[in-house]
Amino acid sequence: MGKIQQLKIADTFTKQLPADPVETNHQRQVSEACYSFVNPTPPKNPTLVHVSNEMAKLLEVDSTDSTQFLSLVTGQKNFEGMRPYAMCYGGHQFGNWAGQLGDGRAINIAEVETKAGNWFLQLKGAGRTPYSRGADGLAVLRSSIREYLMSEAMFHLGVPTTRALSLSLTGDEVLRDVLYNGNAAYEKGAVVCRTAPSFVRFGNFEIFAARKDHVNLKRLADYTIQSNYSHLGEPCKAVYLQFFEEVAVRSRKMVVDWQRVGFVHGVMNTDNMSILGLTIDYGPYGWLENYDPGWTPNTTDNQHKRYRFGNQPSVVLWNLTQLANALYPLIEDVPALEKILDNFKVEYQKEYQAMMLAKIGLYDMQLDDANLIQQLTENLRKTETDMTLFFRNLTKFEIDAPLDHIAIIQLDSYCASNEFDNMTFNWKTWLNEYATRLKNDATSIDDRHAKMNAINPKYVLRNYMAHLAIEAADKGDYSVIDELYQLLKQPYAEQRNNEKWFAKRPKWADEKVGCSMLSCSS
Repeated sequence: MGKIQQLKIADTFTKQLPADPVETNHQRQVSEACYSFVNPTPPKNPTLVHVSNEMAKLLEVDSTDSTQFLSLVTGQKNFEGMRPYAMCYGGHQFGNWAGQLGDGRAINIAEVETKAGNWFLQLKGAGRTPYSRGADGLAVLRSSIREYLMSEAMFHLGVPTTRALSLSLTGDEVLRDVLYNGNAAYEKGAVVCRTAPSFVRFGNFEIFAARKDHVNLKRLADYTIQSNYSHLGEPCKAVYLQFFEEVAVRSRKMVVDWQRVGFVHGVMNTDNMSILGLTIDYGPYGWLENYDPGWTPNTTDNQHKRYRFGNQPSVVLWNLTQLANALYPLIEDVPALEKILDNFKVEYQKEYQAMMLAKIGLYDMQLDDANLIQQLTENLRKTETDMTLFFRNLTKFEIDAPLDHIAIIQLDSYCASNEFDNMTFNWKTWLNEYATRLKNDATSIDDRHAKMNAINPKYVLRNYMAHLAIEAADKGDYSVIDELYQLLKQPYAEQRNNEKWFAKRPKWADEKVGCSMLSCSS
């Protein structure tokens, strides 16, 4: 008997929480239930594209048993003890209450006991569920490659995230309108098996609060605390408050990391906020290449830019406020909840400041450091400097020759001719101040460079890189997927043989669909 069949299935979620009594798979409003049982749609002709061997090992799954493994990660069959389901949740989308949402194209196939704790296996793109809202519940190769690579890349960057076990083709053709402009076309269907210690979101609590179903709100909170926050103790009013506070802390640390590496989520609705403070649901994400706090990768958000890079901390706080509202019936202490939310703002500023100083190699915060950071980000914004390249190259800065760094900034690549002289002056001023500040710092040069290179990645999954992998894969060539997968396992290493990926986005990708802006179907 293979290891796939020997999986230790726990399924505490379905055993401890209420199920939808209706078991037919049709679109409907589901009340007084945390989930609905539903089987994945069997794929037509599945083939395995790529496996994260790291995750397979962690999950104690034998990925070398190709037939069994493929059946597991594409939903082709249920193994002993498995009873797949889709979760019921609501959410605020772009600031407005959207009511019931739920797993519209994701199906949880198992909760597996491992030495590293319990992990949920979830198939994204596995077919219709009661929450699909008229959609087909499927995913295409294009979006699946992006989710698969990005999940693992974020983990190796040290950013809290859900992870991915595998990427597979289904053999089905899926109709998609990439830009929502009426030009739909068929694409290759695919499914990602993603995994996390929990897929519970803010929206799971919001749906019960909105329906005034406080009995099941409490059941879900109790389950989540006992499963993922057991160190807080037995659920009670005080523990519910501590639970919310810890979710706020985890969410704050997550967004600080987003700002550190230049990641823009693109669709930070409350149903895309993990109760564990993990980055979840990789849709129209992007990387801040030209430093522009006002940039969003999401075409749907292009007008109001709610989810722009510079607004991500504020949106996390807004989302936490909605979670506080949802948990209020269990806590009934407005001042205590407000104190946690107010503290988020104070602590975020401290952590952001410390993070930005660490990115430039400073560790003993001084009075004028806030101004130093503000001037730096203003210069980066005005010259539209590539964020990843700038911070990684800053280790080449020499205290005794600060103006030599002008060449590293490559102003002529960014500035319009009529702005060049002015921005050169601004940068020279900042570089001189930076040099002075470094002279007052006790950290040795070698130690500073090592620390800077440990938090400033050299390689990130720029959209054009994912696009190259997608184009190749569409022709049956999966080598670029593996090349990027291997590259991004060591994002802070020099990797001299991979220098081609340490470069600005090429001109051909500036306006190309999928390389700059993306839609929610991306």
